[in-house]
Amino acid sequence: MASADQTAIPAADFPTAAGAGSVDKASLTTWIAVVAGMIGAFMSILNIQITNASLLDIEGGIGTGADNGAWISTSYLIGEIVVIPLTGYFSRVFGFRRYMIVSTFFFAVFSMACAFAHDLGTMIAMRGLQGFAGGVLIPMAFTMVVTKLPKSQQPVGLALFAIAVTFAPAIGPTIGGYLTENYGWQKIFFINVVPSAIMIVALWFTLEKDKLQLGLLKEGDWAGIFTMAIGLSALQTLLEEGNKDDWFGSPFIVKLAVIAVLFLVAFVWIELKVEKPLVDLRLLKDRNFGIGTVANMLVGFALFGTVYVLPQYLGQVQGYNAEQIGNVLAWTGLPQLLIIPFVPRLMKIFDIRYIGVAGIALFALSCFMNVNMSLDYSGDQFFVPNIVRAVGQALILTPLTAIATSGIAPKDAANASGLFNMLRNLAGAVGTAALETIITKREQFHSNIIGQSVNVYRDEVRQRIEEMTNYFMAHGVSDAAAARHQAIVALGKTVKRQALVMGFSDTFAVIAIMLAVAAVALLFARKATPSGGASAAH
Repeated sequence: MASADQTAIPAADFPTAAGAGSVDKASLTTWIAVVAGMIGAFMSILNIQITNASLLDIEGGIGTGADNGAWISTSYLIGEIVVIPLTGYFSRVFGFRRYMIVSTFFFAVFSMACAFAHDLGTMIAMRGLQGFAGGVLIPMAFTMVVTKLPKSQQPVGLALFAIAVTFAPAIGPTIGGYLTENYGWQKIFFINVVPSAIMIVALWFTLEKDKLQLGLLKEGDWAGIFTMAIGLSALQTLLEEGNKDDWFGSPFIVKLAVIAVLFLVAFVWIELKVEKPLVDLRLLKDRNFGIGTVANMLVGFALFGTVYVLPQYLGQVQGYNAEQIGNVLAWTGLPQLLIIPFVPRLMKIFDIRYIGVAGIALFALSCFMNVNMSLDYSGDQFFVPNIVRAVGQALILTPLTAIATSGIAPKDAANASGLFNMLRNLAGAVGTAALETIITKREQFHSNIIGQSVNVYRDEVRQRIEEMTNYFMAHGVSDAAAARHQAIVALGKTVKRQALVMGFSDTFAVIAIMLAVAAVALLFARKATPSGGASAAH
């Protein structure tokens, strides 16, 4: 795996902490730096989902329609997806310490700017810039684990990273919902200020100073950067707008599809041909990294998908407010804090592959538990599935990351991190858009099926309409024809609501199937050691 790509950080250029420890044990200073990095990754991922439970409130605050509100989340994700592969290269150009501290600063600044947005355009721009700054913190935290910690302590670092990746999206809507209901949606965007300040101080004193290498700008894979940025942005816009614009029935969507295909194909061709690629796609030829990345993408599809689907269901079908939605989702996050710290110990006892497969299987089981929902299926009914899901998610990412990086050389750690994390987030974005479409299409399908049975030629239907007509007349509607019309409308809404519930049930089945594929794929990986990859950095 010895690739000469420009984003891979040579061993001598790896970030080090002042007073770094011995080979067998990292110093306190090193751990402070690593934990500070994890705070950044946690906050960055948290902000992908923190607006999910509060979109209706934010949409009202900035005066945009429900069809456009999803851009509040999507623009942030576009910024993250574009910047993650660039992180390794820019950290060499500007210096790891300087780049991480400056990115943290601007992450907080653009976050606060979102709170002052008064229209959709400004909000999209600020969220995109917030994602571009915050996205840097995810691969950098990962790189710090596999380059700063000794072999024996890498599983602990990976467990911390797992908390950031799996706990943050689960708890994001809970925090966002609570702040929105009690203090207003603007407070969501101030939550990053204090953690960012702590990070900046910690990194300032624990990471060694490094030099600017602006000369590397001349060696940059600028064609790769340009084609990747345009291709991924077009793809994400296509995914976001496709469902409401009837996909390829819209000329706008067709144009986006052509742009995405042309630029992404060009990007792949460039990365495979140039001497120093932005993203070394050849890393995927490593068996464990390739399989681990595929499984990671499927888990990302499910992870982002469930955090999108569940709030939508609770809001649209059950009429939950932001705080109530957050309270239901809390049970997918809180148990992970108790379980994840024990995962490194389990990795020393059991085959890492089987731990990961068990976690993915439990995640899939939790989704299968939601495939037969009814109109009465609400927060209480989600309690057990959410606990099962939390246990499963806690067992996934640490083993999955260790398997994927087990064959990656230290010099390729930064590049592998960017590719691994970008593809997970990209799969999450694809998953969210795909599930949104599935909900719409399956709701239409079930509505048609139910509608064929609910017609005025059936005695039960006529009886039901008569009962509802009498009800409306007894509650203030004096005209019999008007009361009957209201009864028919109410019955139609009941049919639509039932069809919507069945559509959401189908999406949970799709997520479960994707996770089942991920579990099977992981079984084909080679047996890996608990240390994770790139342990030779020390």
